[in-house]
Amino acid sequence: MGINRHQDGFDHYRYENIAGRIEGLIKKGTYRTGERIPSVRSLSRQMKVSISTVVRAYFQLENQGIIEARPQSGYYVRQQFPRFLPKPEIPFPKSVPTHVSVNELVMMIMRDAKNPDLVPLGVATPNPENLPVDKLNRILSTISRRNKFQGISYDFPPGCEKLRVQLAQRAMKAGCSLSPDQIVITGGCLEAVMLSLRAVCKPGDTVAIESPIFYNLLQVIEMLDLKALEIPTHPQTGISLSALLHAIEHNPVHACIVISNFNNPFGSCMPDVKKKELVEILTDHDIPLIEDDVYGDLAFSCDRPGVAKSYDKKDLVILCSSFSKTLAPGYRVGWVAPGRFQEKIERLKAVSNIATATLPQLAIAEFLANGGYDHYLRKIRGIYERQLTLMAHAVQRYFPVGTEVNTPSGGFVLWVEMPEYIDSIKLYGQALKIGITIAPGLIFSASRKYRNYIRLNAAYWSEKVEKSLASIGELASAMRE
Repeated sequence: MGINRHQDGFDHYRYENIAGRIEGLIKKGTYRTGERIPSVRSLSRQMKVSISTVVRAYFQLENQGIIEARPQSGYYVRQQFPRFLPKPEIPFPKSVPTHVSVNELVMMIMRDAKNPDLVPLGVATPNPENLPVDKLNRILSTISRRNKFQGISYDFPPGCEKLRVQLAQRAMKAGCSLSPDQIVITGGCLEAVMLSLRAVCKPGDTVAIESPIFYNLLQVIEMLDLKALEIPTHPQTGISLSALLHAIEHNPVHACIVISNFNNPFGSCMPDVKKKELVEILTDHDIPLIEDDVYGDLAFSCDRPGVAKSYDKKDLVILCSSFSKTLAPGYRVGWVAPGRFQEKIERLKAVSNIATATLPQLAIAEFLANGGYDHYLRKIRGIYERQLTLMAHAVQRYFPVGTEVNTPSGGFVLWVEMPEYIDSIKLYGQALKIGITIAPGLIFSASRKYRNYIRLNAAYWSEKVEKSLASIGELASAMRE
């Protein structure tokens, strides 16, 4: 019995040692995210141990979430984000509704993003090299020949019926039962939100918004002369419902805007139970919810998250989305499910720009029907998960001590909090001088919060991007001197 105990202890030491060595190599970057580690047989020969010992070591690493087994392929380094504890929710807003003034800063950043000589880490656009460009171009060419006159004609609101049929079918994946007649095609998600705000608000009204939130939504609020009331948002679970309820009870709130799935820039995703409660709170106070779901199809898990609209029993939730983050930003094809505000939104759409371009609508409809959209989504989700992981690790490696990064489970942007001494506007200017664009945190807040934050776009990950992050880290560290 003594010999067996000794042998068991020795075997335990050996496989623990092997597991530790492999984990160390992964941490040092010898084996990087998504790369294959040595096979069981090759490592057995290399380290002169039994196959069962290596298997036990790999089993331990797999249980720890460090590696993953792929059938008939081997073991690979698993996608891993640096983990940080979420900040606690703030119990109620500390500010009053404010007029928004971010337009000048945003336009400056958007102008810089058009420069092809700059590393594009500022604007949240997908990398065209990862999009199904050839297939979309073939579809567009075929459709333009097949629909000779339809393609150059107006498709008046609610828009292309073929596309609305496909959207209604796909809405089932998000938990919604919609008919094609309950959907209106728009020129991107931003127009959908703008039409929605015009339908439910008048100048001077107050809109409750997540904080931080996508800066273009703030631009729309500013343009429509509305006031924004910022509601604290949890890094993982989204808008604070207690803070929202407090705001509603102390302010005349006329609408609420939420990016329920993978908030831009925060990356938060509301659990279903919170989406349901959000709808109930707003319904009780007869406040319309404008739900932006533009990143909903980019979840890293197998299951697409549901939407708050699925819990809407009073037609008070207006669901907005587009294909700008998944398929073709330049097509400007979006849509809105307006609920009780459909007639008004259709009328506003018609007087704003008559109709959305017809050919892009037909091309998207054909791609959804026969282009393998779900297969494409599985591929692009894997790409974004890997690139976000690599970027998060690079930020952790190169940025100043005390920097924290969010851990999104979908989309392709990272929200980075740096030490208090960092001025993101100043950092933006310095980065621009060396050929890099970033998005400073101030533009994601109506009240100029998040001075020491930046948002980064991981869709363009490359060796050049990693070097650019190292340069940004150096600039940020130098601000302390």
